[in-house]
Amino acid sequence: MDIHRNLVAFKTIVTREIVRFMRIWIQTVMPPAINALLYLIVFGTLIGSQVREVDGYRYMDYIVPGIIMLSVIMNSYSNVVSSFYAAKFQHFVEEMLISPVHNVVILAGFVAGGVARGLVVGAAVTAIALLFTDLQVVNVWITLSVVLLTAILFSIGGFINAIYANSFDDISIVPNFILMPLIYLGGIFYSIQLLPPVWQFVSKVNPILYMVNGFRYGILGVSDIGITYAFGIILAFIFALGGFALYLLNRGVGLKE
Repeated sequence: MDIHRNLVAFKTIVTREIVRFMRIWIQTVMPPAINALLYLIVFGTLIGSQVREVDGYRYMDYIVPGIIMLSVIMNSYSNVVSSFYAAKFQHFVEEMLISPVHNVVILAGFVAGGVARGLVVGAAVTAIALLFTDLQVVNVWITLSVVLLTAILFSIGGFINAIYANSFDDISIVPNFILMPLIYLGGIFYSIQLLPPVWQFVSKVNPILYMVNGFRYGILGVSDIGITYAFGIILAFIFALGGFALYLLNRGVGLKE
């Protein structure tokens, strides 16, 4: 009975999340697709024509995996942070907390919703990228695994941000001042092999570097980072942040004050 109740609750949360962002797809799916188009035109076409090959690939081909990953990261994160904060702001999160549903189910439901939006936007960006390049996926399983795990990780990150947020302004601080710098310094538009040794070391502290390179390895077969190491870093962050998010939810931090 408990299993059935939790499954129904999980399905309800996920369905609500998907319907929510698909209902306003002009605001949730179209803008990141247009942004990706601009990246491909400006960086891939205009600047790329002046750049030599990177790891044996055209510059356009090299940056496409990173641009897809950029869209997945930002949208999986933003979906959860905005949705869960709205639940706090509108005070219906209390109904979920007092219901006979495990907190793991609540967390998993919101995370699944964020993953869904990240993958939908990622698919849209991929479709646009195919207008500029002929992607030949080297390893489908690595590609799908990396993008799925990355979407899960940043959905959890969005959940934690929403828990601590006290206003709508707070939900934009992390994406604007932390995520965006890390993303642009995460090897999307360049190989860290082109950097001086000291900056290569600094870049390897950035966890997004491992996600971008893992995804690029799945598509192109080239990476600045060992693929096993990349998977290890991503999984370590998922378990760490997932455990922390569940701890905050169980303690009612930011929810019961």
